[in-house]
Amino acid sequence: MDRHDNHASPPNPTNRGIPYSNNYYDPGMGNAQYDDHLHVVCPGHTTERRLVNKIDFRVIPFLCILYLLAFLDRVNISNAVIFGLQTDLALTGVQYNTALTIFFVPYILFEIPSNVILKKLKPHIWLSACMFLFGLVTVLQGFVQNYSGLLATRFFLGFFETGMFPGCFYLIGMWYKRSEAQRRYSFFFSSTTLAGAFGGLLASAIGKMDGLQGYRGWRWIFILEGVLTCVVALAFFYLLPDFPEDAKWLTEEERSFVTARLRQDQGRSAAERQITMRDVGNVFKDYKIFLGGFMYFGLIVPAYGYAYFAPTIIRTYGYSAIGTQLYSVPPWVAAFGFAMLIAYLSDKLRHRFLFTLLPICIAIAGFAILLSATNSVNVKYASLFLVAMGCYSAMPVIVCWFNMNLGGHHRRSVGSAWQIGFGNIGGIIATYSFLSTDAPLYRKGYSICIAFICLSAASCAAYFLAVFAQNRSRDRSPTDLGLTEYEKTEKGDLSPDYRYLL
Repeated sequence: MDRHDNHASPPNPTNRGIPYSNNYYDPGMGNAQYDDHLHVVCPGHTTERRLVNKIDFRVIPFLCILYLLAFLDRVNISNAVIFGLQTDLALTGVQYNTALTIFFVPYILFEIPSNVILKKLKPHIWLSACMFLFGLVTVLQGFVQNYSGLLATRFFLGFFETGMFPGCFYLIGMWYKRSEAQRRYSFFFSSTTLAGAFGGLLASAIGKMDGLQGYRGWRWIFILEGVLTCVVALAFFYLLPDFPEDAKWLTEEERSFVTARLRQDQGRSAAERQITMRDVGNVFKDYKIFLGGFMYFGLIVPAYGYAYFAPTIIRTYGYSAIGTQLYSVPPWVAAFGFAMLIAYLSDKLRHRFLFTLLPICIAIAGFAILLSATNSVNVKYASLFLVAMGCYSAMPVIVCWFNMNLGGHHRRSVGSAWQIGFGNIGGIIATYSFLSTDAPLYRKGYSICIAFICLSAASCAAYFLAVFAQNRSRDRSPTDLGLTEYEKTEKGDLSPDYRYLL
């Protein structure tokens, strides 16, 4: 169609009983029909589709690499333990589990403050600085000599990684319309599955350096992967994107257009105003915020249970140290492919709820097979595919669904950090779910994972009913309540003319 069609009058949604407004979201406005429903002027030298592609290449790849390295540095301890970390550091009882747990203490506590700092300092400064520091801590982890040193490095690793996930999710949400977001979110989130696969391959190669320069193989895993992170962090200071309002790689016309299209889809962002403690408190007056936390919390337990203990579980199947690392790779690769399929279908159908339940059911099936304690190694190994595919496909849909339903910088900044911060409490539970005393069956761990997946499913259903009911209520109520644009901006998704994606 011709670009001047962008000036056409807005569609009249009177069949829904809803007057048109700037932040009304119509799920029928899909990502496959760029320009057709956009009522802001696209710059003459480009089209909306080309501009979105430009954003894709400048935003998503760098954030994916950032989080891939963050997740790799976080879970590479599971690869290191196969090469003798526990023996060399004389870890006994639950000391290894405690070392995993202490990571989550600062990681949980500083999620919201990190997002507030991110908005104040700009993403390219804050994220690259944190990235360099957690890479440095990973290097130092390769030189620890005892249990106390391991605890110290794991604590500071969690401290410096705290802003990576919520910060990146928050940043992605400020670049894309809700009908465009799921595939981008899933591709970003799936960097965790790529990190798992990459970590297994890398560990199998680095493990062969055992004894080089007098260092065991597990130490080289930390040292080399940490150095890689530090080097990339220096480059990312110049490459990481900021918010659309500050993007220097866009022209003034393009910046205006990008912010206008997002304002039409999500409402005004109030990006120019600093977040206050009152803003934080107001966010938690909405009960849906807590549902979002439990949706993610329920899946974090099985997800981290798998990430931290899959190599240990696979080793019980009788494979060598190198073989264990290599056999840990295929389930991660399958999880990446399935997550992208789920994301594509979710965006195509412009629906989220059912695409959380389907992967959740697959994950439950995987854990149920493991719990049955079949003697077939092939069946047990195949069930790990179901676990990884289910957990790591549902999680990005849940986070995207919740985050993209939060309107405005303030609610999204606080809400996204809350969901990730609260959800990661599940990481503490996961680290104590698979104890060495329960090997090789791990019945307790598998049972705990099934229970928490069911909690996530119930929370997703409750959140779906909540947003469905609020949409229906707003459909039947007048939206012209005399609110000013400023008041609508401050309310975000609580504005009476805002509609949630189901």
